[in-house]
Amino acid sequence: MPVISISLDEDSVGALDGITDALELKGRSESVRFAIKSATAELKELDDFSGTVEGVLIMVHGSHGDAWLTQVQHRYGEIVKTQLHSHLQDRNCLEVMIISGDGGLLKDMMREIHSAGTCRYLKFVRS
Repeated sequence: MPVISISLDEDSVGALDGITDALELKGRSESVRFAIKSATAELKELDDFSGTVEGVLIMVHGSHGDAWLTQVQHRYGEIVKTQLHSHLQDRNCLEVMIISGDGGLLKDMMREIHSAGTCRYLKFVRS
């Protein structure tokens, strides 16, 4: 098995150790493999978005008052049927969007949200 070296900030190391402990894994390497498998499964799910999709997009972000999300919602307005915004603790926000439309647009929207780097949680639940 190849050995690689990566750099992580303290929060990421803490999160990695938390994964290791919570799942009772043997070590950090096994936790990284688990995280890669989870991300791969999520990417595969994104690839399955073809044709018309319907469901709920759930997002938690910490950029209260940042205009980027409003811009994203307007750019993909044809698939965002309704949206709920709620303030959470520590200036975090919860967004719940009812989605109905082209799966390719949803995939583009989710990639744009991920690439902004301010989203702490993003999940699409199909109907």
